[in-house]
Amino acid sequence: MPKVDHPLYGTLNLLILRTLEGKSLHGLEILRTIEAAAGEDLRIEEGALYPALHRLERDGLLESEWGLSEQRRRARYYRLTRAGREHLEREASGWLRHADAVARVLGAGRFGAKP
Repeated sequence: MPKVDHPLYGTLNLLILRTLEGKSLHGLEILRTIEAAAGEDLRIEEGALYPALHRLERDGLLESEWGLSEQRRRARYYRLTRAGREHLEREASGWLRHADAVARVLGAGRFGAKP
């Protein structure tokens, strides 16, 4: 399968990396944190989240360890690696520039609603 090379590909990856900045969370906490920050405008399926977490770990951007959740259930906790922090900084700024350009073409200005 050819690699998709544009800023919108990997958006979930960026959301995961930003969510884990400075903390360690298990999958469900990551999902809830992203959805709470986005409000009703974004829904993430567990079927998309967990493969993304595994890919990010495989690529060295995350590391994980087993622990106990708030409900005393065994859960895998994820945290950023140094490479993950560097990737987040580099990719987030590129994604924001791209999204801003798309918003301007759509007549919305910087991430705002069209007047």
